[in-house]
Amino acid sequence: MTDICKNIENIKKNIPREVTLVAVSKTKPVEDILTAYHCKHRHFGENKVQELVGKYETLPKDIHWHMIGHLQRNKVKYIAPFVYLIHGVDNLKLLKEIEKQAAKNQREIAILLQIKIAEEDTKFGMNEETLRDIVDLYQSGSFSHIRIKGLMGMATNTTDKEQIAREFQYLHGLYQKYQQELPSFQYLSMGMSGDYPIAIANGSNLIRVGSAIFGARTYLPAQ
Repeated sequence: MTDICKNIENIKKNIPREVTLVAVSKTKPVEDILTAYHCKHRHFGENKVQELVGKYETLPKDIHWHMIGHLQRNKVKYIAPFVYLIHGVDNLKLLKEIEKQAAKNQREIAILLQIKIAEEDTKFGMNEETLRDIVDLYQSGSFSHIRIKGLMGMATNTTDKEQIAREFQYLHGLYQKYQQELPSFQYLSMGMSGDYPIAIANGSNLIRVGSAIFGARTYLPAQ
C-alpha cells in the first residue's frame, strides 16, 4: 500500500462515517490522484480552474471534482459542464454567473456559500446579512439551475485552537439556522489538514485535506 493510500485510510478511520473527505490535489500530478483513485477515493478538490479542467479531461469521469478556491466569474464557464460542487461562492454576481452557465449546460450546479469567519483580510467570504439576502432570493425561485448545498468557511491561520473552535462554532450555528429553512443543505465544509479535527468537533461534515494525504506541496516558480 502506498503512503497516499495509507494516509487516506488513516484519516477515514479516524473521522465519523458521515464526514466527506475531499482530497485536495492542487499542484499534485495526475499520478498521485490516480493512486488515490485506485484506493477507491472519489472526491478531489482543486483551487485553480485551469488545473481543474486539465485534470478532469485526463482522469476518470466518475471523480467528483470540488472547486475549492476563489472562483472568478469569467472562469465559471470552463467548469460548469462537469463540476460536482463549488465551495467558495461569496457574492451575488458570482451566483448569477453560475446560474447562467448552469442553464447553458442544462444542468443543476451544486454550490456552497462561503462565509467569512477568519480575521485575515486575505480570506474571502460573505457576511450574515448578505447570506440572508441570497437565501431570500434563492427561496423566491431566482436560481432554478443552482442547488445551495450548505456553507463553507476557513478559520484564521493561528495556533490559537480556542479561536479556531469559536470561528467554526459560529459557522456551525449559521448552518443549523439555515438548514431549517433549506432542506437542500447537506454540507458544512470546514477544516483542512491543520485543523480538521477541531472542525469536525464543531460540526463539520466535509473536510478539505491536502498535505496530510499527498505530502507537502511543491510550487513551481511563476513563468
